[in-house]
Amino acid sequence: MSETFRMEVATPERLLLAEDAQEAQIPAANGYLGILPGHAPLMAELGTGELSVKVHGRTLYLAVSGGWVEVLPDHVRVLATLAEAPSDIDLERAQAALRRAEERLKHPEPGVDVARALNALKRARARLDAASHK
Repeated sequence: MSETFRMEVATPERLLLAEDAQEAQIPAANGYLGILPGHAPLMAELGTGELSVKVHGRTLYLAVSGGWVEVLPDHVRVLATLAEAPSDIDLERAQAALRRAEERLKHPEPGVDVARALNALKRARARLDAASHK
């Protein structure tokens, strides 16, 4: 059995990652998936969170949200609606988005979409988590 698998992360706009990886932690809609070479095939809905991939002995991080994950024994494809590398994340903007979402949830005004505010909170946290690895 191979000690690596091909890992690809793409959005509709660009390919963010295409590397041979030793392991990955991927946020699925119902929890994190731990992936190693030879993993059983599966398809899952991508959640919102921090994706980590071990490549050549070092760990890379991305903030991802929405889309799909396809896992094969020797290949993993993440097709994300949104994905950002730590170098692409504006830390001040992510912190401001987190504060706005927290404020909307603490003091919801009439007409505030709570589900949308929760999703904004998750995305901001994922960005901040990924950016902490710059």
